[in-house]
Amino acid sequence: MMLPITDKYFALQGKGYEIKHPFNAFLFTVQVLSFSLFAYLIILRKNPQTPEVNPWLYLQLLTGITVFLLGKYVIEKMIAHIFNIEDLVNSYLYEKLSYSSLISFLAFIFSVLFFYTIPKSPLIIWVFGGCLLVLFVISLISSYKRNANLILRYFFYFILYLCALEIAPFIILYKILD
Repeated sequence: MMLPITDKYFALQGKGYEIKHPFNAFLFTVQVLSFSLFAYLIILRKNPQTPEVNPWLYLQLLTGITVFLLGKYVIEKMIAHIFNIEDLVNSYLYEKLSYSSLISFLAFIFSVLFFYTIPKSPLIIWVFGGCLLVLFVISLISSYKRNANLILRYFFYFILYLCALEIAPFIILYKILD
């Protein structure tokens, strides 16, 4: 929980942890479940008849988000292997997984609260979605700031990575869903 306040977590824990560690797999599972639930709530508030028309919607969202995130992970690992920067990419993926897992816990708590207690206002969902987006941007900036020397040394590769693997998949996903 101290992750947003201090970067000692990465200095102490990040050295020996593998991205394939069972705890990280659990965090990834929680992340996929919570973001699928949040997406389901957005769709449910936009069109309440959707579960009657498509009872498998949550499972479809779960599968789609899992395939999307695992696809990004595999592509990032392949690029790391091609450019022989596996240690660097592993530490970055570990940081990204840690931040996104923390954000997913917040999304899960909000989704459960929204589903059962908070008034069903679309404005509340969009405000919270915006807050999640801001938290993701802050986590990326924090990670980039932590690795600033390395980024400046390989600035062209960083821009290429940022455009190809961080921004483009979401644009493609937006175009597919639109």
